[in-house]
Amino acid sequence: MQLGIRLHDINTGLAPELQTMEERAKKAREEGFSCVHLAYSKVIKGYTFDAAALTEGLGRYTKRVFEREGLDVAVLGCYLNLAHPDPEKLKEIQSRYYAHLRVASVLGASVVGTETGAPNAEYKMDANTHSKEALETFIRGLAPVVECAEKYGVSMAIEPVWKHIVCTPERARIVLDAIASPNLRIIFDPVNLLCPENAGQRDEIFAKTIELLGDDIAVVHLKDYVPAGNDLKSIAAGTGEMDYTEILRFMKARKPYIQATLENTNNENAESSRLYLQRLYDEL
Repeated sequence: MQLGIRLHDINTGLAPELQTMEERAKKAREEGFSCVHLAYSKVIKGYTFDAAALTEGLGRYTKRVFEREGLDVAVLGCYLNLAHPDPEKLKEIQSRYYAHLRVASVLGASVVGTETGAPNAEYKMDANTHSKEALETFIRGLAPVVECAEKYGVSMAIEPVWKHIVCTPERARIVLDAIASPNLRIIFDPVNLLCPENAGQRDEIFAKTIELLGDDIAVVHLKDYVPAGNDLKSIAAGTGEMDYTEILRFMKARKPYIQATLENTNNENAESSRLYLQRLYDEL
């Protein structure tokens, strides 16, 4: 596997000159990572990164920055709500996705990644988030984005999350089958499929995810968790209750050189988290 990291988790809290995209990329390579999850708005300050800002020139420059450090962009993040109830706002959101896909085609990102929203303007879980209607709304919002991905020759990847519309592997399978495009892929974040009520069945949930979505998994997100009141708190891999044995075994058996990016690390534990996961993987 190729281990990476969210770029905005690098050099967090340090001097501003060390929080640029260039300095974070340099540090990521120094810590032994081979790829990154890139969210422009979190590493280049002063811009909203609307469709106008996402130019071909930005893509070319970004490509040079990461090539200089020997890094790939595993995920170009665009985590906006494709189930927004306001039609005009939805068009604006979709235009942002089209622009991210354009830039991804220039810089060579593996996927443009997104979570799957909520049926409200606040992007918060409500009583309707897990409804059939919400899922149908999300599919309608996603379909033209995937069509755009096909035109640019890049992949769009959705990330199932318990608190969002696509909350289970079964619902993710429905989306894949409804869109029916080879350019629609899956980001598998095991911890994001869990909640306090189902954490006790995590092995069954992960096995079902691999069964239903395994062929379509393009990228894996790696983190850990601990119970926190009525929720689960995400933390760096190797520092909580997560067992990655079967997931890493799946990756090793079926996904040669797959990109897997760490999440929820900090300056102190990113490198040790990478080493922990690599050791587990090598021992399988």
